Amino acid sequence: MTEQTATFLYGVVPSDIEPTSDARGIGDPPARVTMVTHGDVGALISEVSLDRSLGRPEELRGYQNLLDGTAALAPVLPVRFGTVFTDEDAVAALLAEHHDDFRAALDELDGRFEFIVRGRYDQAALLTEVLDENPELRQLRDEARQLPEEVSVGVRTRLGEIVNQAVEAKRNVDTQALADLLQPVAGQLLIRQPTSETDAANIALLVDTERQDDLEKAVHRVAEDWSGRINLRLLGPLAPYDFVATLQPPTEG
Repeated sequence: MTEQTATFLYGVVPSDIEPTSDARGIGDPPARVTMVTHGDVGALISEVSLDRSLGRPEELRGYQNLLDGTAALAPVLPVRFGTVFTDEDAVAALLAEHHDDFRAALDELDGRFEFIVRGRYDQAALLTEVLDENPELRQLRDEARQLPEEVSVGVRTRLGEIVNQAVEAKRNVDTQALADLLQPVAGQLLIRQPTSETDAANIALLVDTERQDDLEKAVHRVAEDWSGRINLRLLGPLAPYDFVATLQPPTEG
């Protein structure tokens, strides 16, 4: 039986960018990345098998590594992971249809990278803080500890709900505080959804190349101020995934 294949689209770039001969994307083994162009824009593509579904961790890493590596050299518009077309001609038609919009978006992103700042609460410090600020909550916790386990289920459930509400309120305050501190060095800023219950902040920033050092210093200052309470991580530079969310062509193939 002949293997069915399609054309996987990674992202849109200026047409004068050429993938290196060793550029690889997804697949087993990872497929060689090539490019199709139209006018001033091009698309990074590779052949992909349709005989199995996409989405394995190594495939996501391959997709991100290619786009992040490209972003270090030129502006790139990431396309939603899993977008495939029947063939290169279909991709070329997409470029032709949206050429001017793609060109304008690439011009807007030139010299900019995405960075993500993630803050995670120290769980022990967080719980202490919540209890110190809510004496009634501390009393409820102490009462639950004194009750038999089968009797305290309802109390513990209520206790968990109150703690979660308190953490959410803190997260909103801390996220906004971090956003206010980082906004001066960001061209654009986007507050992302938390990825875990201990997330204190999750913010994406689109930063001009010459402001990267300013961003790193700002994050370092906040990390020092929040030491022992919130652990901050700065991720990047990355391709601007959060700032081209509308670039999601219909899946084909």
